[in-house]
Amino acid sequence: MNNKNEIIIDSAMTFAEAVEGSLAPIEIVDSLALIDVTYTSFDGLRHQGQIVAEARLEDDIYDIFELIEQLKFPVGKAIPIVAYQWEDGDSMADNNSSAFNFRVIAGTNKLSLHSFGRALDINPVQNPVIYPAGIVAPAGATYRTHNKGTFTARHPIVEEFIKRGWHWGGNFEQPKDYHHFEKT
Repeated sequence: MNNKNEIIIDSAMTFAEAVEGSLAPIEIVDSLALIDVTYTSFDGLRHQGQIVAEARLEDDIYDIFELIEQLKFPVGKAIPIVAYQWEDGDSMADNNSSAFNFRVIAGTNKLSLHSFGRALDINPVQNPVIYPAGIVAPAGATYRTHNKGTFTARHPIVEEFIKRGWHWGGNFEQPKDYHHFEKT
């Protein structure tokens, strides 16, 4: 039986554990922070997770997760991607929300803003990336705007990100990256 005030811990890593094995240069690692966030998950219970992001974005992320919690917007989980051996596809398939991951943009040799902790993905299963050819990632995900945990252009969380100078992947020309937020 879960006490109403009890928080389920999804992630309680140290900073060293959260960046272990990353191929990022030390100057990038030194610019990052480990942010504890709380949220209501799809089970209706409060959870605590962690986001690794650029330290200068810590207030934005903390404030946005406060809004997420106020709205009871369900978040699958928030676990540093090291738990998935730095495999973005595995993290997405597990509906994990994350930020820092030193990697290139899929299908390119250009570093992603995730490499610098300047991009945050939330609920990839409800908010997949849809490529021009119709390929959807993660596989099997569907974008249905009426489903819980899904973003739309008029969603208060999307509007809060934009108000703070972030860009939403749902506004990208191609691909439509509905789970992705970035601040350049």
